[in-house]
Amino acid sequence: MKEEFTEKEFDNGQPAEADNMTNNQPEETAEAESSDNLTDWEAKYNELNDSYLRLNAEFDNYRKRTLKEKAELLKSGSERVLIDIISVVDDFERALENISKTEDIEAVKEGVDLIYSKFTTFLTRHGVKEIETIGHTFDTDKHEAITTVPAQSEDDKDKIVDSVQRGYTLDDKVIRYPKVIVAK
Repeated sequence: MKEEFTEKEFDNGQPAEADNMTNNQPEETAEAESSDNLTDWEAKYNELNDSYLRLNAEFDNYRKRTLKEKAELLKSGSERVLIDIISVVDDFERALENISKTEDIEAVKEGVDLIYSKFTTFLTRHGVKEIETIGHTFDTDKHEAITTVPAQSEDDKDKIVDSVQRGYTLDDKVIRYPKVIVAK
């Protein structure tokens, strides 16, 4: 309900003060709301900043931990390989001791064959495979040609006829290319 005032009442000053009071209340309310809103934004900013800092620190710890685990995995992986190869070295040492003592060449050959078999098993167990060469088509991604010879027939063209040095892969990656002779 709105009161109407006459000019006399306005001159009196009472309604004018009342009017000023009602005009000041929205300003004070707006300032209070603005101050509350600013406080809310500051609180939200502080919360997000804290969250960001914690997440960044957590990621840094994760990165350091994974680098340490990776280094230990590489170290322990090579340790396992070396432990496996030591048994092959032990066999070679026993063979070398007995070669000078024995006169039975067949026994020495058999011992060396056993050591060779054990060593190839060791390589296979650790993911090393020999690359097939003789009779296969020459592939520049898998073979290294050291020379070419004339082909006996059309079917023999670009086929590998001899291998000078064996090649190997480790988990499907070539670690040593076989040196081959190719028919042209």
